[in-house]
Amino acid sequence: MRPVRSALAGALFAALTLAGCGQSSPAPSPTLSPTAPAAATPSAGFPVTVEAGNGPVVVAKRPERIVSLSPSATESLFAIGAGPQVVAVDDQSTYPAEAPKSDLSGFKPNVEAIIARKPDLVVVANDIGGVVAALGKVGVPVLLEPAATKFDEAYDQITDLGDATGNGDRAAELVAGMRKRLDEITAAAPKDAKLTYYHELDTTPYSVTSDTFLGQIYGLFGMTNIADKAPDPAGGYPKLSAEFVAQADPDLVFLADTKCCAQSKETLAKRPGWSRLSAIKNDRVIPLDDDIASRWGPRVVDLAEQIGDAVQKVSAG
Repeated sequence: MRPVRSALAGALFAALTLAGCGQSSPAPSPTLSPTAPAAATPSAGFPVTVEAGNGPVVVAKRPERIVSLSPSATESLFAIGAGPQVVAVDDQSTYPAEAPKSDLSGFKPNVEAIIARKPDLVVVANDIGGVVAALGKVGVPVLLEPAATKFDEAYDQITDLGDATGNGDRAAELVAGMRKRLDEITAAAPKDAKLTYYHELDTTPYSVTSDTFLGQIYGLFGMTNIADKAPDPAGGYPKLSAEFVAQADPDLVFLADTKCCAQSKETLAKRPGWSRLSAIKNDRVIPLDDDIASRWGPRVVDLAEQIGDAVQKVSAG
């Protein structure tokens, strides 16, 4: 989700990406429906070679036993109609509700436990513990689809999953729908809004800079990120102080720790010096869904829409 980051920031992001409270999320728009059936025939278009994060991956036949160890990939697989082909997802894949959640971990992958599911395709976001090579030794194709650093990478990963599962047409439709909807959201946003914002990852508090994937989403709406002036950018995920945020006094505060940490406008107001923040006094604290705000799958457009709505509301007020 960023070109360069420190080990600390990388570990933090991995933990945040894989974290979740197991709560279901709102249903997506019709263009992002996760449950439409796959239309491809079992052998059509195979074998295929997919250029993933681990290089060219050959998928000999249409997979029927997919294991996803990436919440973002899980959402994408169901959105392109590959849900019936998925036999197990990791313990942090909370969406959609019908995904076959298991005790498999993407953060601490157990190769033996994965093999026990008899997969013919495994999708991961991180090659932790050499899981890619370990599965390759027993003939299981693995797609490494790491955190996206920009929208085009998120779109490419959905395309990869479509090609690898025999759902290429559905993947193309999904990407086109995401592009169209994102264009509509940004076109409707005020062009002269000069607002500052703070995005909170957790109560430490860690935040994100404009160089991150999340920062680029906010950048679509012309806002200024207070974290960009952090003394130590930490690869795009700086640890801020309460004093830093209080002094910056952002116009808008976006909370991505509402589920994991139960944060709200009321809890923020109890922090030293924060009760005087403009965002708190003017009711401009926007609670986000932790899961949507930490993933780069189809629902990233839902996140953009929520941000755009907040900007419109403030600009109109």
